[in-house]
Amino acid sequence: MKSILKKIFAGLTALTLMLAVSFSGAAAAAASAIYSASELFTNRDLSQTADLSDAVYYTLSDGQDIHITAAGVYVLTGTAANATVYVEAGKDDKVQLVLESANVTNGSFPVIYAKTADKVLVTVSGDSQLSVTGAFAADGSTNTDGVIFSKCDLVLNGTAALTIVSSANGIVGKDDLKITGGVYNITASSKTIQANDSIRIADGTLNLTAGTDGLHAENEDDTSLGYIYIGGGTLDIQAGDDGIHATSVVQIDGGVITIRASEGIEGTYVQLNGGAVSIQASDDGINAAQKSRSYTATIEINGGDITVAMGAGDTDAIDSNGNIIVNGGTVSVSGSSAFDYDGSAQYNGGTLIVNGQQVSAITSQMMGGGRGGMMNSGWGNTQYGNGGFGGGRRW
Repeated sequence: MKSILKKIFAGLTALTLMLAVSFSGAAAAAASAIYSASELFTNRDLSQTADLSDAVYYTLSDGQDIHITAAGVYVLTGTAANATVYVEAGKDDKVQLVLESANVTNGSFPVIYAKTADKVLVTVSGDSQLSVTGAFAADGSTNTDGVIFSKCDLVLNGTAALTIVSSANGIVGKDDLKITGGVYNITASSKTIQANDSIRIADGTLNLTAGTDGLHAENEDDTSLGYIYIGGGTLDIQAGDDGIHATSVVQIDGGVITIRASEGIEGTYVQLNGGAVSIQASDDGINAAQKSRSYTATIEINGGDITVAMGAGDTDAIDSNGNIIVNGGTVSVSGSSAFDYDGSAQYNGGTLIVNGQQVSAITSQMMGGGRGGMMNSGWGNTQYGNGGFGGGRRW
């Protein structure tokens, strides 16, 4: 009898361990990062100084454009009005522009216009100021509407401060746009930082005042792109519309982010893995909207310290057109509606505080036309054909 009981106990123990591994593996899969910083930045991106041993030096002058046509390091200094630095290099060329106390005010055209190159790096080594005060003029069919305007990959880094004032957009990148260091004080009538494929921030201090969006990544041709990654730095964003807006993914791994906007963060898949995020919003605080066919609308919180304070009225602190998943971190929200979701809700770990009181469930203020969701359901949003834990990222 003892031998039989031992065998039964051993079998139950093995089954328990197997189930524990299965469930923990599923939770780990749900908490895996979408993007890895090691794959998003090169060593040169992350270097905050330039090798000046073979640098070419330019002094900016009123009405005198500068044309750069080859790879290399170029140091810009001086004060000028109505002067544009054109980058027209080869498709494999890397061009590094070093701003050494460069101050330029233009009336209707970008101060830096990168037309062709593999990559352009703008390194701020001395405090600089760039501005466009009037209505932007187009370059043929290209709507050149940023003080720094790049058609190729763009990297901003450095050890000093860059101040940008724009009658339209501050910095515009038509491919990938990266910021890895430096201080950026940007005031723009429209968007402060805009890119087509991605905005990637590894470090730096960004003080952004936008008429519309603070960070805006949107690719109309490929909705799997248009993503925003923040791995560190300090961001202070005041925006008339969205603080952070992406077509596909918004992923925050670290940093200190303060947002005051109509809507705090919007993307199709919003993943918060770390950092300190504080949002004051008059519309939704964090919103997952179905803008990309590559992901299911989801808000996934795996870590960090998230604070959302909502204005009065029909507002939601955390609002998903699909799923909400909380695996960890501390989420503190205040307002009339804490959570709103149309798919499913999972509360697997972490701390939830609603209007000063710790709660043990994700409850939906608006039940999405009767569908609602299930706390700790363990299943994805079958509305989009995605079963399994975590609701499924890809279609």
